[in-house]
Amino acid sequence: MSEPHVQRALRLGTRRSRLAMAQSGQVADAVRRVTGRPVELVEITTYGDTSREHLAQIGGTGVFVTALRDALLGGEVDFAVHSLKDLPTAQPDDLALAAIPKREDPRDVLVARDGLTFTELPDGARVGTGSPRRMAQLNAYARSHGLSIETVPIRGNVDTRIGYVRKGELDAVVLAAAGLTRIGRIDEVTDFLPVDMVLPAPGQGALAIECRAANTAEDAHLVAALSELDDPYTRGAVTAERSLLAALEAGCSAPVGALADLLGDGQIVKEMRLRGVVGTTDGSTLVQLSTTGPVPETYDQAMALGRELAAEMLAKGAAGLMGERAH
Repeated sequence: MSEPHVQRALRLGTRRSRLAMAQSGQVADAVRRVTGRPVELVEITTYGDTSREHLAQIGGTGVFVTALRDALLGGEVDFAVHSLKDLPTAQPDDLALAAIPKREDPRDVLVARDGLTFTELPDGARVGTGSPRRMAQLNAYARSHGLSIETVPIRGNVDTRIGYVRKGELDAVVLAAAGLTRIGRIDEVTDFLPVDMVLPAPGQGALAIECRAANTAEDAHLVAALSELDDPYTRGAVTAERSLLAALEAGCSAPVGALADLLGDGQIVKEMRLRGVVGTTDGSTLVQLSTTGPVPETYDQAMALGRELAAEMLAKGAAGLMGERAH
């Protein structure tokens, strides 16, 4: 039953990790539905995948993104899927964020030995995470609740990280709920960390579908087709979170957490609340604030919410807590 005219397959650029492939596969299915065109995955190796250094040392921002963007601009792929939290906050003029689909659970989770929750961890428990943001908040929470933990910097994919717990090298690791959900391993979680305890990374749990800006008729058509997968509430929330991050002049390796969520009574969404945190990795100093405003209807309104909270955090001393500032 072949079609008389089969359109060329759309090429989706993706990182090679199991998580990236799972995320991209799910997006590919959705793109097939909205465009009626076949989609093929094109695997691309990024600097962040090959470097053995800790993310905080290689700068964090953009290390998983540059190679995908180069492939887009070079015409090797038609669109790319990123974890939104990996994207630098400045958007290049020649590329379009065509869609930010509905966000997965933004929370961080614990995978611990013996089914332990965070507060059940024994004194001196070794907790692995590659994120200064998680270290700062976990250490601050432990300090304020009389717990004694040691945060241990780790890298690697989900298998590697959970492997440290399975082999007994660490008592627990902290990961993003969204990633585990997307690869079908959410049942390994022993504790969902409430956002009051650990605010996620700006954009955590959200994906970004990026393509070339609409300079040609074909590119414009693709931007329009992909935009059908956009979720306006998610886009507003992550825009506010990333605006906060940008205004703090922090890269994605900085210890900044942010979450925008919608507040309403019953079915009516009334306001958006944006919470932000920045702290020293040892947890000794934390600046945590929130602001509430009307649900943003435009990109500029969402950006303004983030900038407003960032200004309040900087006034409270946030600048001195971030170590290296991104240039």
